[in-house]
Amino acid sequence: MNYILAMQKRPRRNRKSSSIRSLIRETRLGTEKLIYPLFITADEQAKNPIASLPGQFQLGRTELLSEIEESLNLGLSNFVLFPVVDEGLKDEKASYGTSVDNFYLKRAEELKSSFPEICLMSDVALDPYSSDGHDGLVKEGKILNDESLPILQEMALLQAQAGFDIIGPSDMMDGRVGAIRSILDEHQFSNVSIMSYTAKYASAYYGPFRDALDSAPKSGDKKTYQMDPANALEALREAELDTEEGADFLMVKPALCYLDVIRLLKENSKLPISAYNVSGEYAMLKAAASNGWLEEEIAMEEMLLSIHRAGAEIILTYFAKDYARLQAQK
Repeated sequence: MNYILAMQKRPRRNRKSSSIRSLIRETRLGTEKLIYPLFITADEQAKNPIASLPGQFQLGRTELLSEIEESLNLGLSNFVLFPVVDEGLKDEKASYGTSVDNFYLKRAEELKSSFPEICLMSDVALDPYSSDGHDGLVKEGKILNDESLPILQEMALLQAQAGFDIIGPSDMMDGRVGAIRSILDEHQFSNVSIMSYTAKYASAYYGPFRDALDSAPKSGDKKTYQMDPANALEALREAELDTEEGADFLMVKPALCYLDVIRLLKENSKLPISAYNVSGEYAMLKAAASNGWLEEEIAMEEMLLSIHRAGAEIILTYFAKDYARLQAQK
């Protein structure tokens, strides 16, 4: 039976070929929008696999330099560094985080000297250096807010002096953006940017990251300072405060379960919005692909496009290198 639909407006006409689909494509994500997270060690040479993050490694100095060079050749020029700190260097005051001998600072100095064209983002929080595994000082089971701020300030200043272009306070202490902006400006680092982890949720999707750094809390959880996953409007309050305190970018973390929050900030802020496609999101796709349940490259591209489409101009993702390779093949 032949049936002709009397319909003048047919959406499928704009999907009939690859060329036409490309002509009307609304969302395009280039590698220049990606920030590649890298885990670094104090070793001269190391490439330690991270079991829960397949394809990611703890990198020694030599391997880090090689990874940056290879990434640049793929069109990636933005990186965020996370330090893998020996347990013997950790204490209750996170002292190694403000030590001038911190290998993290030395790596940044060398990278900026060797590759001046790259953009380096730091991590400011106590948990990589703390024997308690929390982002702030701990006293009698409570995470201290105001007492932690001077340490975060000192950490941020040392990172700016080492050459980091963007400071990334991930600790979620109240007032940390203003405190960091104040000390940076006071020491003539007004050109150093702050990407605030504005809406960082107390999420179950951080597990592989904590494996990579061995930075899980030794007791309790982070729910008194990270946001409740049930809340969206609270992110607007955080965004307003961070903007007033001098943030240059606002971040939502994680990304996939919080696409609505990304859109909310995008529609209510004039600052650039970033999103962190976190370790658990990466690990889920890797696990599904390894079992043959999903096509990794197609699913990866869809995942990153959805985050960008939701309103994140910038995406921090462990898929950065894989995505860059895929784009180079097209």
